Amino acid sequence: MKTYTEDRRSKLKYKENHAASESLMERPFVSIVVPAYNESAIIEENLQQICDYMQALEAQYLWELIVVNDGSKDNTGQLADAFAHGHGNVKVIHHIVNRNLGGALQTGFQAAKGDYVIVMDIDLTYSVGHIEKLMARILETDADMVIASPYMKGGKNTAVPRLRLLLSKVVNRMMRLMSPSKIHTYTGMVRVYKRSFLQNLNLKSITYSINPEIIFKGIILRARIEEIPAHLDWSKQDKTGRVSSIRIFDGILAGLMSGFIFRPYFLFMGVGLALFLVSFYIILWIFIHTFSVLPEISLVAGNFEDRFGLAVARVFSERPYSFMVGGICLIISFQFLGIGFLSLQNKRYFDELFHINTSLLEKQAQKTERITGKGN
Repeated sequence: MKTYTEDRRSKLKYKENHAASESLMERPFVSIVVPAYNESAIIEENLQQICDYMQALEAQYLWELIVVNDGSKDNTGQLADAFAHGHGNVKVIHHIVNRNLGGALQTGFQAAKGDYVIVMDIDLTYSVGHIEKLMARILETDADMVIASPYMKGGKNTAVPRLRLLLSKVVNRMMRLMSPSKIHTYTGMVRVYKRSFLQNLNLKSITYSINPEIIFKGIILRARIEEIPAHLDWSKQDKTGRVSSIRIFDGILAGLMSGFIFRPYFLFMGVGLALFLVSFYIILWIFIHTFSVLPEISLVAGNFEDRFGLAVARVFSERPYSFMVGGICLIISFQFLGIGFLSLQNKRYFDELFHINTSLLEKQAQKTERITGKGN
């Protein structure tokens, strides 16, 4: 028969174990999505790094690793499958043909079951240590998205090719100027999202522009977007002689074109305003010179209209190209300004329709969940 003290200790131990069990059940579920294309040289080692890192965090998070083999032409798929057989948390999805980064990410997002979805680059130019930093920020701020940014204060870049780094910085700076959300890295892939946020986006892009697209649609939905300082490190690639599978210039070009979706009217109105100022300067110069020769003409002609016409004719005979350039610039400036106003109107219509569509999709998803819950 148990004594009172033994019974008390038993109850306390049960409560501790029960509390620990409840704590484990309340751990956030994290899905890590890793696109891979022709990565046979590094895939096994880097997947092992991610798994080892997440196993060390199992007291904090439930997790799964989703590898999207995006139509690789080498044995990336076979190596990923072999790795997954020995790891219950790892799932491999194969694309028969290459669908580009956007297609691979959309596949990963659809397969993810976690409350949070982290995207990592298989080359680990952003180290696995960023996973915990991203999760800490999104849990702390309740953000919809947190971006690993090497371009913000505190961020670092190591051994990144100069041309690539310069082009990437220029593109991201241009996007920052055009975007209403003043973040620093729009093209970066390493991020964490709330899965509920991703489900409302209805993504379309299958190229590298999917990363700016997510930010663009998040801004429309007034999503909370955060950044953390990140370290982009290419030193291991240089040592192994491996070239990143990311098509650098294609990605930069796609990112540059995507920048226009934030405020497309800025481009048209900016060009229109610049041309208008040029035409205004030329027309002002024509008027000043016309009135400067007007006193000489007054000795020849009678009324003001005749004198003014002769003065304009003289200025035209001396500088005919000024009239041509000024007139052409004025006409083109009105065209660009008109297109700018139309694009502004179209963007407002798009934002409104996107809001309505997202609300309908969200309500439909909630209705489906209720029906499914009743059925169970």
